[in-house]
Parts: sequence; structure tokens; C-alpha cells
Amino acid sequence: MTEDRVVFALGNEAIAEGAFAAGARFYAGYPITPSSEVAEAAARRLPELGGVFIQMEDELSSMAAIIGASAAGARAFTATSGPGFSLMQENIGMAVMGEIPCVVVNVQRSGPSTGMATKPAQGDVMQARWGTHGDHGIIALAPSSVQDCYDMTARAFALADRYRTPVVLLADAAVAGMREKAIFRKLSQAELGGRALPSCAPDDFRPFATAPAEREIAPLPPFGGDYIFRVTGSMHDERGGQSASPKNADRVVRHLVDKLERNRADIVRVRGYGLEDADAVVISFGCTARSALAAVRQARGLRDGLRAGMLELTTLWPFPDDEVREVLSRAKLVVVAELNLGQAEREVRRLNEYGACVLGVNRVDGDLITPDEILAPIAEALS
Repeated sequence: MTEDRVVFALGNEAIAEGAFAAGARFYAGYPITPSSEVAEAAARRLPELGGVFIQMEDELSSMAAIIGASAAGARAFTATSGPGFSLMQENIGMAVMGEIPCVVVNVQRSGPSTGMATKPAQGDVMQARWGTHGDHGIIALAPSSVQDCYDMTARAFALADRYRTPVVLLADAAVAGMREKAIFRKLSQAELGGRALPSCAPDDFRPFATAPAEREIAPLPPFGGDYIFRVTGSMHDERGGQSASPKNADRVVRHLVDKLERNRADIVRVRGYGLEDADAVVISFGCTARSALAAVRQARGLRDGLRAGMLELTTLWPFPDDEVREVLSRAKLVVVAELNLGQAEREVRRLNEYGACVLGVNRVDGDLITPDEILAPIAEALS
């Protein structure tokens, strides 16, 4: 992209355009409501950009294809919804273990199973974190606007390359299916990021070294060059060969977690509104954050001016522990609003060492949480 474009766009279209702006040139996927517009945009635009679009036979193969494309050097992504995200979990684990960067867009819909295909939900929060087996780290971002869909998708690719990890864009049917004004920006080089290439001699290259001298995370050259490495889902040594050593297994698993935990300051982002003096704080994310912000503004606009604030979790994983602790240490009431039965609320309660009252506002009927539903417990508690 050579210049900024002001557009009136669909969230799913913004996701696709954010990927293209970030340099993504490979998409493999299987159409599923409510994410199909991402695939449609990829099918239309990638041939124009010199990229590759493949409609796969299912979500298992889609995930496998983007792992292969990424290992070959491409920025690669796929898009799906709940049932497809479930099928992708085995190969998401493969990408975690092989430290292969890629982006997985999950436009959440009502579940479980087929659920209600056109209804928004936020029920995949824990699945994004723990859906694939074994201890591991993951990054998950949650957009609440069409602008976020563009910006966060682009950022997802930079994070994936920087930390050699799959990144989940945990969107929802409401945000992905709405149209609003957005700016499709030309990304700076810092925003684009990129993969570090090895500087050592090819024979000295260790693609899975956990403490290389020059970097915390080993560089990743594309297949086909002088630097040869193996990718396996099995436990492996620093060169990629299989290893059943207990000491090595401990090193690998701790590295997969620690490389993200040590870099929380770079990865985790939140948005705050009115937190400076808030007695009641709403914690939310995705489409529900829009209702939360409206509720907080209504609360402050009441005659008695209820002191309410909002913390929007734009990064869901790693969970924003420090930012949530800060809220819990100062607020009397914390309301966690989400389109599930309390998945983020569990994390908030885990961090509550301060005696704050934590309440959930939840819906799982396919309808959105309204500002009034969030405002009610705030007004009752603070009046």
C-alpha cells in the first residue's frame, strides 16, 4: 500500500486488508460463517498481489498448509469460526512446537458445536489459550472495531514473526460483520517487523536454541537456502532432531511459555477510560467493550455522576495480569462483561487479592449485551 485510504468497510474486509498490508501472501482456508468474507477477500486480492489463495478440503489441512507456507518463508494466515477452530487445534500445537509463525483468525459465533452460525459470541477465550494440548504459550488479540480489525491483524503478523509463534485474532461475529469508517494505513517498517535471519555459518545454525548469544529467540530462515533445519511436532533438540531427554524436554516446554511471559511488556495492550478515579470498573473486550464504554459514559453522565471506568482487554493472551491487578487494587466493584458464562471473569477472580467485589454480566443467547445491562449493577452498587 502506497498511501492511507479512508474506507467504509466490513470488519472481515479490514482483517483481510490488514493482512495484505502486513505482507501476507498466502491464505489457506475453508469457508465458514461468519468469517467467509475474509476468504472471499483473499481469493480476490491475493492473485493481484502475486500471492496464493487455496481453498482447502477442511480446517485441519488449512492449518497444515499455512504452517508449510510459513516455513517456506511466506507470511501466511487462515480464518475460521468455532467448529473450524476446534479442528485446527492439533496443528496449532504443531505450529507452537515447531515455532512456526502464522496468524489464525477466529470469528467467534454461538456454540458449542454448530450452535447458531450467524449469532455473535465470545465463548472461545479459553479455547484460544488451552485448546491444543500440553503446556505452551499463545498470543490472542481481540478487536472491538473495524479499525482494530485492520490494525490488530497487521500487528499479529509482526508478533508472530518476532516470537516465532501462532497468533490468534479472536474476533467475533458482531465486529467482523459490522461496517464503519476505518483508515487502511500504510504501515511503517517498525509496524511491519519481519523475521530475523541467522548470521552464523550454516553448520553452526541451531534453529531451536533457547538462549542464542545475540537473541532471546532463534532466527528463522526460509526453507530452500543454505540453512537447513527440521520441523517436528516431537520433542526436539536445538538442531531439530528428536530427543527424549527429560532435561531437554523441560528446556523446550519452558521456552515455549517463557518467551512470551518474559515479553509481556511488548505483547500486552489494554485501553482504559475513566480509570483514574473509578469506584466501579467494567472489564470487557471485543464487541462487548463497545457496550461497556457506552455504559460507563452513561454512568458518568447521570445527575449524581457515578465514578465508573472501563478496562478493555485488546490483548487476551497473555492475560493482562498487571493491568487487571491495578484495577482490582483500586476499585470497589469490577464488572466483567462478556458473551460467555465467565471465561475472562475466571482470570479476573484469579488475580483478585484485594477484596474487590467481582460480578459478571453474561449472555449466551446470541444477543449482544446492552449498555443498560452493564449499567444496572454499577448504579445499584454505587447509588
